[in-house]
Amino acid sequence: MQRTASARWHGGIKDGQGTISTQTGVLKDAPYGFASRFEGGPGTNPEELIGAAHAGCFTMAFSLFLTNAGFKADSIETRSTVTLDKVGEGFSITACDLDMTAKIPGIDQANFEKLATAAKENCPLSKLFANNAKITLKAALVS
Repeated sequence: MQRTASARWHGGIKDGQGTISTQTGVLKDAPYGFASRFEGGPGTNPEELIGAAHAGCFTMAFSLFLTNAGFKADSIETRSTVTLDKVGEGFSITACDLDMTAKIPGIDQANFEKLATAAKENCPLSKLFANNAKITLKAALVS
């Protein structure tokens, strides 16, 4: 399976502007630039998109692990916080913090934690970041 996305940029780093698009069209010419990435300005940025992708990837992986263990979630909600830090002369993603809340009938706390940890360690995006960023998981089981 392969998926594509593209970026277009015009101008310098601080005065330039870009757009990001995805194959599916869910993003089509979404604006991004220096202000949206480093100054909280309008538009998206790569770290926000990585966070959305990581939250989605982990959540699906957790659903898979639950299904394989005989459970079905009523709901799973995950937020990913991606940290971009200055490292040496450039920047690096140094952390990806997952914060998940789930409602799963019939599961006990030990199974919940075991399956959540397995999903964190095995979702494709966690694997991608594993050697370069600290990945944490805060998981809460709600009734």
